[in-house]
Amino acid sequence: MVTTKPRIEPGRLRELGPVNWVAWQVLSRAAGTPDAHLFSTLGRTGGLFRGWLHFSGRLMPGGKLRRYETELVILRVAHLRDCEYETDHHIRLGKRAGVTREILDRLREGPEAPGWSDKERALLTAVDQLVRTRDIDDPAWTTLSTHYDEQRLIEIVLLTNQYESLASTITTLRIQTDH
Repeated sequence: MVTTKPRIEPGRLRELGPVNWVAWQVLSRAAGTPDAHLFSTLGRTGGLFRGWLHFSGRLMPGGKLRRYETELVILRVAHLRDCEYETDHHIRLGKRAGVTREILDRLREGPEAPGWSDKERALLTAVDQLVRTRDIDDPAWTTLSTHYDEQRLIEIVLLTNQYESLASTITTLRIQTDH
Protein backbone atom coordinates (compact mmCIF):
# COMPACT_ATOMS: atom_id res chain seq x y z
CA MET A 1 0.00 0.00 0.00
CA VAL A 2 1.39 3.37 -1.00
CA THR A 3 -0.54 5.61 1.38
CA THR A 4 -2.22 4.91 4.67
CA LYS A 5 -4.70 7.79 4.53
CA PRO A 6 -8.20 6.72 3.46
CA ARG A 7 -8.97 7.70 -0.11
CA ILE A 8 -12.60 8.19 0.90
CA GLU A 9 -13.30 9.18 4.47
CA PRO A 10 -15.88 7.16 6.41
CA GLY A 11 -19.27 8.83 6.27
CA ARG A 12 -21.55 9.99 9.02
CA LEU A 13 -25.28 10.71 9.04
CA ARG A 14 -25.03 13.42 6.38
CA GLU A 15 -23.07 11.24 3.91
CA LEU A 16 -24.72 7.92 4.77
CA GLY A 17 -28.34 8.99 4.98
CA PRO A 18 -30.60 7.78 7.79
CA VAL A 19 -31.05 4.17 6.64
CA ASN A 20 -27.36 3.48 6.03
CA TRP A 21 -26.44 5.38 9.20
CA VAL A 22 -28.63 3.03 11.26
CA ALA A 23 -27.18 0.00 9.42
CA TRP A 24 -23.66 1.25 10.14
CA GLN A 25 -24.49 1.72 13.84
CA VAL A 26 -25.95 -1.80 14.15
CA LEU A 27 -23.12 -3.43 12.19
CA SER A 28 -20.47 -1.56 14.17
CA ARG A 29 -21.96 -2.78 17.46
CA ALA A 30 -22.12 -6.33 16.12
CA ALA A 31 -18.45 -6.05 15.14
CA GLY A 32 -17.58 -4.77 18.61
CA THR A 33 -16.32 -1.37 17.49
CA PRO A 34 -17.73 2.17 17.63
CA ASP A 35 -16.99 2.64 13.91
CA ALA A 36 -16.76 -0.26 11.48
CA HIS A 37 -14.93 1.74 8.80
CA LEU A 38 -15.87 -0.70 6.05
CA PHE A 39 -19.56 0.01 6.56
CA SER A 40 -19.20 3.76 7.18
CA THR A 41 -17.24 3.99 3.92
CA LEU A 42 -19.30 1.70 1.69
CA GLY A 43 -22.47 3.14 3.22
CA ARG A 44 -21.79 6.32 1.26
CA THR A 45 -23.12 4.52 -1.86
CA GLY A 46 -26.78 4.60 -0.80
CA GLY A 47 -28.87 1.71 -2.10
CA LEU A 48 -25.84 -0.04 -3.56
CA PHE A 49 -24.58 -0.54 0.00
CA ARG A 50 -27.84 -2.19 1.07
CA GLY A 51 -27.80 -4.47 -1.99
CA TRP A 52 -24.21 -5.44 -1.28
CA LEU A 53 -25.07 -6.07 2.39
CA HIS A 54 -27.92 -8.37 1.38
CA PHE A 55 -25.70 -10.39 -0.97
CA SER A 56 -22.79 -10.47 1.44
CA GLY A 57 -25.02 -11.41 4.37
CA ARG A 58 -26.47 -14.34 2.42
CA LEU A 59 -22.94 -15.70 2.14
CA MET A 60 -21.82 -14.82 5.66
CA PRO A 61 -23.39 -15.44 8.13
CA GLY A 62 -26.36 -16.74 6.12
CA GLY A 63 -24.66 -19.37 3.95
CA LYS A 64 -25.01 -23.14 4.00
CA LEU A 65 -21.35 -23.77 4.82
CA ARG A 66 -20.51 -24.34 8.46
CA ARG A 67 -19.40 -21.05 10.00
CA TYR A 68 -15.97 -22.54 10.77
CA GLU A 69 -15.45 -23.36 7.08
CA THR A 70 -16.66 -19.90 6.06
CA GLU A 71 -14.10 -18.29 8.36
CA LEU A 72 -11.33 -20.55 6.99
CA VAL A 73 -12.16 -19.31 3.49
CA ILE A 74 -12.31 -15.65 4.48
CA LEU A 75 -9.14 -15.73 6.57
CA ARG A 76 -7.21 -17.52 3.83
CA VAL A 77 -8.37 -14.96 1.25
CA ALA A 78 -7.42 -12.13 3.61
CA HIS A 79 -3.97 -13.65 4.07
CA LEU A 80 -3.40 -14.21 0.35
CA ARG A 81 -4.52 -10.65 -0.42
CA ASP A 82 -2.56 -9.21 2.54
CA CYS A 83 -5.73 -7.45 3.70
CA GLU A 84 -5.19 -6.38 7.29
CA TYR A 85 -8.78 -5.14 7.68
CA GLU A 86 -10.34 -8.48 6.69
CA THR A 87 -7.79 -10.39 8.73
CA ASP A 88 -8.34 -8.29 11.86
CA HIS A 89 -12.13 -8.44 11.61
CA HIS A 90 -12.33 -12.15 10.86
CA ILE A 91 -9.83 -13.24 13.49
CA ARG A 92 -12.41 -11.98 16.00
CA LEU A 93 -15.30 -13.67 14.18
CA GLY A 94 -13.26 -16.79 13.55
CA LYS A 95 -12.59 -17.30 17.26
CA ARG A 96 -16.33 -17.56 17.83
CA ALA A 97 -16.47 -20.24 15.13
CA GLY A 98 -13.59 -22.32 16.53
CA VAL A 99 -10.60 -20.86 14.68
CA THR A 100 -7.77 -21.09 17.21
CA ARG A 101 -4.33 -19.44 17.17
CA GLU A 102 -2.87 -22.75 15.95
CA ILE A 103 -5.35 -22.84 13.05
CA LEU A 104 -4.53 -19.21 12.19
CA ASP A 105 -0.84 -20.13 12.01
CA ARG A 106 -1.68 -23.07 9.74
CA LEU A 107 -3.85 -20.81 7.56
CA ARG A 108 -0.82 -18.62 6.93
CA GLU A 109 1.12 -21.68 5.76
CA GLY A 110 -1.71 -22.83 3.53
CA PRO A 111 -3.21 -26.13 2.49
CA GLU A 112 0.18 -27.88 2.51
CA ALA A 113 0.59 -27.35 6.27
CA PRO A 114 0.36 -30.48 8.40
CA GLY A 115 -2.74 -30.91 10.53
CA TRP A 116 -5.55 -30.20 8.08
CA SER A 117 -8.27 -32.76 7.50
CA ASP A 118 -8.75 -33.91 3.91
CA LYS A 119 -11.87 -31.73 3.70
CA GLU A 120 -10.09 -28.62 5.03
CA ARG A 121 -7.14 -29.19 2.71
CA ALA A 122 -9.48 -29.51 -0.30
CA LEU A 123 -11.28 -26.31 0.70
CA LEU A 124 -8.09 -24.31 1.18
CA THR A 125 -6.58 -25.65 -2.05
CA ALA A 126 -9.67 -24.43 -3.92
CA VAL A 127 -9.42 -21.00 -2.25
CA ASP A 128 -5.73 -20.69 -3.12
CA GLN A 129 -6.36 -21.60 -6.75
CA LEU A 130 -9.31 -19.22 -7.10
CA VAL A 131 -7.39 -16.29 -5.68
CA ARG A 132 -4.19 -17.02 -7.57
CA THR A 133 -5.52 -18.20 -10.94
CA ARG A 134 -9.23 -17.21 -10.97
CA ASP A 135 -10.10 -20.90 -11.49
CA ILE A 136 -10.01 -24.30 -9.78
CA ASP A 137 -8.29 -27.04 -11.77
CA ASP A 138 -10.02 -30.37 -12.42
CA PRO A 139 -8.10 -32.45 -9.83
CA ALA A 140 -8.78 -29.90 -7.06
CA TRP A 141 -12.44 -29.63 -8.11
CA THR A 142 -12.84 -33.41 -8.08
CA THR A 143 -11.35 -33.59 -4.58
CA LEU A 144 -13.50 -30.69 -3.33
CA SER A 145 -16.58 -32.37 -4.84
CA THR A 146 -16.10 -35.43 -2.65
CA HIS A 147 -16.71 -33.25 0.43
CA TYR A 148 -19.41 -30.79 -0.69
CA ASP A 149 -22.71 -30.93 -2.56
CA GLU A 150 -23.41 -28.74 -5.60
CA GLN A 151 -25.02 -25.92 -3.59
CA ARG A 152 -22.02 -25.66 -1.28
CA LEU A 153 -19.56 -25.89 -4.17
CA ILE A 154 -21.18 -22.86 -5.77
CA GLU A 155 -21.21 -21.10 -2.41
CA ILE A 156 -17.47 -21.73 -1.93
CA VAL A 157 -16.74 -20.07 -5.28
CA LEU A 158 -19.04 -17.11 -4.54
CA LEU A 159 -17.73 -16.69 -0.98
CA THR A 160 -14.10 -16.78 -2.07
CA ASN A 161 -14.69 -14.28 -4.86
CA GLN A 162 -16.82 -12.02 -2.64
CA TYR A 163 -14.04 -11.71 -0.06
CA GLU A 164 -11.34 -11.42 -2.72
CA SER A 165 -13.32 -8.55 -4.24
CA LEU A 166 -13.86 -7.02 -0.82
CA ALA A 167 -10.13 -7.23 -0.05
CA SER A 168 -9.46 -5.40 -3.31
CA THR A 169 -12.03 -2.72 -2.43
CA ILE A 170 -10.60 -2.27 1.08
CA THR A 171 -7.06 -2.02 -0.26
CA THR A 172 -7.94 0.37 -3.09
CA LEU A 173 -9.99 2.69 -0.87
CA ARG A 174 -7.33 2.44 1.91
CA ILE A 175 -10.04 1.64 4.47
CA GLN A 176 -8.42 1.77 7.90
CA THR A 177 -8.72 -1.02 10.47
CA ASP A 178 -11.26 -0.48 13.24
CA HIS A 179 -10.13 0.58 16.70
